[in-house]
Amino acid sequence: MASFSVKFSATSSLTSSKRFSKLHATPPQTVAVPPSGAVEVAAERLEPRVEERDGYWVLKEKFRKGINPAEKAKIEKEPMKLFTENGIEDIAKISLEEIEKSKLAKDDIDVRLKWLGLFHRRKHQYGRFMMRLKLPNGVTTSAQTRYLASVIRKYGKDGCADVTTRQNWQIRGVVLPDVPEILKGLDEVGLTSLQSGMDNVRNPVGNPLAGIDPQEIVDTRPYANLLSQYVTANFRGNLSVTNLPRKWNVCVIGSHDLYEHPHINDLAYMPATRDGRFGFNLLVGGFFSPKRCAEAIPLDAWVPADDVVPVCKTILEAYRDLGTRGNRQKTRMMWLIDELGVEGFRAEVVKRMPQKKLERESTEDLVQKQWERREYLGVNPQKQEGYSFVGLHIPVGRVQADDMDELARLAEEYGSGELRLTVEQNIIIPNIENSKIDALLNEPLLKNRFSPDPPILMRNLVACTGNQFCGQAIIETKARSMKITEEVQRLVSVTQPVRMHWTGCPNSCGQVQVADIGFMGCLTRKEGKTVEGADVFLGGRIGSDSHLGDIYKKSVPCEDLVPIIVDLLVNNFGAVPREREEAED
Repeated sequence: MASFSVKFSATSSLTSSKRFSKLHATPPQTVAVPPSGAVEVAAERLEPRVEERDGYWVLKEKFRKGINPAEKAKIEKEPMKLFTENGIEDIAKISLEEIEKSKLAKDDIDVRLKWLGLFHRRKHQYGRFMMRLKLPNGVTTSAQTRYLASVIRKYGKDGCADVTTRQNWQIRGVVLPDVPEILKGLDEVGLTSLQSGMDNVRNPVGNPLAGIDPQEIVDTRPYANLLSQYVTANFRGNLSVTNLPRKWNVCVIGSHDLYEHPHINDLAYMPATRDGRFGFNLLVGGFFSPKRCAEAIPLDAWVPADDVVPVCKTILEAYRDLGTRGNRQKTRMMWLIDELGVEGFRAEVVKRMPQKKLERESTEDLVQKQWERREYLGVNPQKQEGYSFVGLHIPVGRVQADDMDELARLAEEYGSGELRLTVEQNIIIPNIENSKIDALLNEPLLKNRFSPDPPILMRNLVACTGNQFCGQAIIETKARSMKITEEVQRLVSVTQPVRMHWTGCPNSCGQVQVADIGFMGCLTRKEGKTVEGADVFLGGRIGSDSHLGDIYKKSVPCEDLVPIIVDLLVNNFGAVPREREEAED
């Protein structure tokens, strides 16, 4: 079956006649940077703002003026002590009524528990939590899936799970008294929720077809695993990177399809060779926020494969040491890169590298620019002869306990007991003997719930949690996105894939800026009443010519979106109105 061995060659699986060109995202335009990439920065600005105390990294006294509330909560009480000193056991025994009376305990619930991957849904599900897992490269097992199903089942209608846009599981409905036992159960099946929220490194994303793709450049699973092991110190907690100025995303690119969306990550590893050695060029700084979205830019650096973790460590340390901690909307890593300039930031990374050096970017890119992104849904042949993988459409990523048990059973009965999650909120079952494909396709779950061949507008539909569970979301997203898409499908015939993304608020967990058509939740007015609405985005691209979309129309009432979507599909994506199609027939 799919191997985890790491073997590199200069040409990977590609023929030497292929021509490669570099992927360069557009630099942000917020700061004028001299041609050299250097910016004049006072020497005192380069003094680290944090220091180590008793094993934890804390903000120095001299830099505490004007810090944001989250930073104050971290100073008042180290969040990781809820894990390292087993503070979660004590909190789990306290009633929510008692917790509300204490600011310290309330901050534990609303802020610090996010370091354990626990998010209190105070606004819409008071007393219940979402728990986010770490699932490097989106690879999970049947045993892990069954365990998560057993957790959410006990919560009835409040319990469910979502496949996220970072190849991850989130489970919902969790109550605090159950958390210590759940954490033990996660550890027993090889999972952790540690450092998956707030100012930590999020789930490392990789190629969902890693190890099974006939045309992959490199198997990303070993790298994603190494990065995750480093970030969490093998589930023990890596205290050196738990006090970042803000969250931080990382991905490793394994194919020409760029399934991992490198341009929206703080650090993206782009496969490239140098003098016969395999390694990665680095992109840095991509992110979304309510006030600004920025595409990742080249760091002008190449690292050999063995230095994937060391360079990640040094970039994180530079960000930890020098990032500002005031306005939370201006604390992502790209703001620091803007301030120092690309060369200035690069110099800080070099300063922290073990050998105090970092090679310049290689011209020997392995990502082919002129590449049509492949579809992974349905039945597809693996590189292993006689085997295929089957991509299943999970409508807007939502699954129930029974669904998870069935997926686990199918993975065991037809495959190798493994499931792959994708950033489009879908699931792949790998390692299926070709002789078993027909039987799998006839399974009721694939016929009734998770089709390998969904309607064309449904197959690329993405939606964040929405206000059903999330307190930050302004509008309901998952059910609404399905309903509106169904209505649109009845009105137009579409022959090409169109990616439509929904996000409930400007935090953009649904990544609307990379969608062909995106919808960002807002409140608007209609006939004198406040109603749920959406800002409509148009023109986002993924793949080698990636770029972010722009606002097309603001504050559209949700009930008025269908005709706007129909017009966009007809005018921009070659859709044909159903009545015209029928008349032509």
